[in-house]
Amino acid sequence: MMFETAASPAQAIDRLEMLYRTAREALRGDLQRFFETGQAPTLEERARYRYPLLRVTYEPARLPVVRSQRGYAKFAVAGVHQTTVTQPAEFRAYLLDQLTPLVEEYGATVETGVSHQEIPYPYALEGGDELGRGSITASDLARHFPTPLLSLVGDEIADGTFELIEGEPRPLSLFDAVRTDYSLRRLVHYTGTDWRAFQPWILLTNYHRYVDQFVRWSLAQIEAGTAEALVTPGGIRIERDGLDASAADRVMAAPWHRYQMPAYHLIRADGTGVTLVNIGVGPSNAKTVTDHLAVLRPHCWLMVGHCGGLRQTQIIGDYVLAHAYLRQDGILDELVPPDIPIPALAEVQVALQQAAAEVTGESGDQLKRRLRTGTVVTQDDRNWELRWTQERRRINLSRAIAVDMESGTIAAQGYRLRVPYGTLLCVSDKPLHGEIKLPGAANAFYERAVSEHLKIGLAALDRLREAGASIHSRKLRSFDEPPFR
Repeated sequence: MMFETAASPAQAIDRLEMLYRTAREALRGDLQRFFETGQAPTLEERARYRYPLLRVTYEPARLPVVRSQRGYAKFAVAGVHQTTVTQPAEFRAYLLDQLTPLVEEYGATVETGVSHQEIPYPYALEGGDELGRGSITASDLARHFPTPLLSLVGDEIADGTFELIEGEPRPLSLFDAVRTDYSLRRLVHYTGTDWRAFQPWILLTNYHRYVDQFVRWSLAQIEAGTAEALVTPGGIRIERDGLDASAADRVMAAPWHRYQMPAYHLIRADGTGVTLVNIGVGPSNAKTVTDHLAVLRPHCWLMVGHCGGLRQTQIIGDYVLAHAYLRQDGILDELVPPDIPIPALAEVQVALQQAAAEVTGESGDQLKRRLRTGTVVTQDDRNWELRWTQERRRINLSRAIAVDMESGTIAAQGYRLRVPYGTLLCVSDKPLHGEIKLPGAANAFYERAVSEHLKIGLAALDRLREAGASIHSRKLRSFDEPPFR
């Protein structure tokens, strides 16, 4: 099929939606026929199962080079840029946000067509079991239909290892269609919720007690009419007409324990909702979930969890606003070596500090006594205290004030995958000063601190929403960055 030049970004997205819908319906139809009759698709029929392709061409002779302060939707070089697209109807707002400045400010030309990239058959299904299988096996399907190939899924563009070929189009976005589809299915698997429920503002935590507070807050938002619904693991959806005395109990009874990283989504009509993901403990979980969240191109993710305080002057319940990370998580060393600095993002830092002042009602020296800014050590070993003689020197050299197992990983992933990030932790113990986390003390701490801490994270997201596009910092862009954020 020939490429068609679109008169506007909206028209381009309309055609992407049509091409994707046509390809997906053809694949689903042939799958159903195969289940019912055993008739495999012909080569001509299989050629219909292809992702649409979006192509953007920038010829600088048309307009002068734009010196935009915006951190995205800009060209690093002239020429042709392209990417395959999946689920264009669901990503319509994002695509429109990226394409409009490229057309209006740069005079870019937008074209749409059909790519050579096949849609793997599992990605044409929703739950994977809506078509009757009968005696058909997975190996039968693999012989006749495109399957997911890990050799075609990667982060070469994001990681800067993509090989540019002279005369060939450059990447338009960080993630193509098969990488995006892969992660959309992984999100469902890990979190127990439909990927469409994820909101653009994300809180990540490492304790389920934050979920309890988030659920209470969300139900209050729905009751007040400032939100539409709360979506929880297992597909439970609470709306205003379903609010009653048992609403919280129904949410808590959801099968969250079946999922490794359960997610909860507060839906707002204007698209400014909030998602909370309980990622559990450890850098592996932190990398896993952010690898997949990144394809949704969220506006921001913040870590709000617990940490060990490393300074004598800290007390349990104090806050730590990370402005640097001593990364000893190990999991990203090849992708983002530890000697690469992970910069603090000014807009996020200011929002967190202002939110802390707003929620606690404290300011000046009083706030400084409770909210300390400094370096956070992120470890991959929960029992790092058992090798204190080895760790002591590095902690002293780094001037670290707190230790955890996720924050440095989440920040490095935000840097790597171009998602604004930040960390606000709450001191739950002081392992170097004899105040270890015992059950009685921990429960008292939880009751007192978790609710306030979550409110600070939510208030910071409110401030970042008000800041708008400015939070997409140019610090996150490489010199040869794709146009799309």
